[in-house]
Amino acid sequence: MGAHLRVVHDVVVTLTGWVGPRVDVPAVLFGAATHDIGKILHPNELSGPGSAHELAGYSLLRSRGVEESLARFARTHGSWDAADVTFEDLLVTLADKVWKGKRLPELEQRVAERLDGPPWETFLALDDELERIASGADARLAFQAAYPTSG
Repeated sequence: MGAHLRVVHDVVVTLTGWVGPRVDVPAVLFGAATHDIGKILHPNELSGPGSAHELAGYSLLRSRGVEESLARFARTHGSWDAADVTFEDLLVTLADKVWKGKRLPELEQRVAERLDGPPWETFLALDDELERIASGADARLAFQAAYPTSG
């Protein structure tokens, strides 16, 4: 799990650098580093599907005194299409997808809508950046594979 959190964190560093000052960078970095923490309580989701880790991670962080504004990333990274997600939530979710080369047009559209600038040009610029990030997916997948989640 640590390798996965590291690659998502590294991608979100790139994304926040590209987005610039309109985002709460420390919050996004925290979210990237902890978004899957609930998987320690749901280890079957380390290598299989499931979303029980999302609320579990949120509850775990809150029980340890982490503020709602930071703990929320564990809960929101799988529900990016909810009405109340923040731009920061969307960036963590986007990093959690694009690190492995996965592209979700609906998610990318929501991110582009939160950026300043002419809509079509903004979407194309985001697309170029995500394509650049996705091009490094093989190296990130190899890094994660070097640290298996089970024996």
